[in-house]
Amino acid sequence: MSILFKGRVQGAQISKVSANQRFVMFFVSHFRQALGSLGELWRSKAASLMTIGVLGLSITLPSTLFVMVKNAENVSSGWEQASQISLFLKEKVSQGDIEQLLKRIQLWPEIDSINYISADQALEEFKQLSGFGDAIAYLDENPLPNVILVIPTSRHASPIAARILLDKLRDEREVDIGKLDIEWLERLHALLNVVKDLVTVIALLLFLAVVLIIGNTIRLNILSKKDEILVMKLVGATDAFIQRPFMYTGFWYGFLGGLLAWIAVILLLWWMSSSVSAVSELYQRSFNLTGADFSTFLWMLGLSVFLGLTGSLLSVKRHVRDIEPK
Repeated sequence: MSILFKGRVQGAQISKVSANQRFVMFFVSHFRQALGSLGELWRSKAASLMTIGVLGLSITLPSTLFVMVKNAENVSSGWEQASQISLFLKEKVSQGDIEQLLKRIQLWPEIDSINYISADQALEEFKQLSGFGDAIAYLDENPLPNVILVIPTSRHASPIAARILLDKLRDEREVDIGKLDIEWLERLHALLNVVKDLVTVIALLLFLAVVLIIGNTIRLNILSKKDEILVMKLVGATDAFIQRPFMYTGFWYGFLGGLLAWIAVILLLWWMSSSVSAVSELYQRSFNLTGADFSTFLWMLGLSVFLGLTGSLLSVKRHVRDIEPK
């Protein structure tokens, strides 16, 4: 019994070691094939650089447009938070009713803050700013109404939500007129939506072109090594083993193309930053282009690798399988 038990233990140890060896050799094989495919790209530098350049520049255009749209959205979101509703109160409203109105609407969840400007205060500000102080002194009564400036929360500052809030405020019995100058903001949102759709269409077309270019490049590599593939199949190599170097070639195309696209985006944003700063100074504002952060880099790199692997997969699945020894 003891001899049999020892034999079983030794057999289990041998099988365990062999399993570990197979596990290590699996990764060693992948590592060697990855380095081998990178060496193949290095040996054909001219063709590889052209393919990498096409992939990188194809990703650069939609990525740069995407970053610019995100910057425009950040600017417009700041304008939305600064948008306000002007409520002109009725003439015969008493001060007590005004105070009740202020307390009532201050509790609304859609409103961030309110600012009450009395008719006398508005007239005094108009005298100081207009330069017609002497002429205004001859008026029999104050022609200006009491005004409440309402600033909505960021959640309710979009054009649609702000209009709903305006209609709700107009229903208050003390309010005579309510105004919201937000048509320009609606046009900006509509324009941004058009630009987003355009960027999406351009990106899809360019990504499809990248997949086709990489697929055709891998197809040519497979056909150029047709004899080697036939010999490998004769000695028992599986399709997965033969396809793996071509898949790694697509990976390297995507990885290096993503790096090139990232560098190109940074250079374009740097080149455009001076023009953007000049425009922002005309409006007495400080604005810097953002979006070239590490998360964007990972997104671009992952997308580029995905396109490279997709093009390789479509090519190797078809052409390696068709090459069979007669």
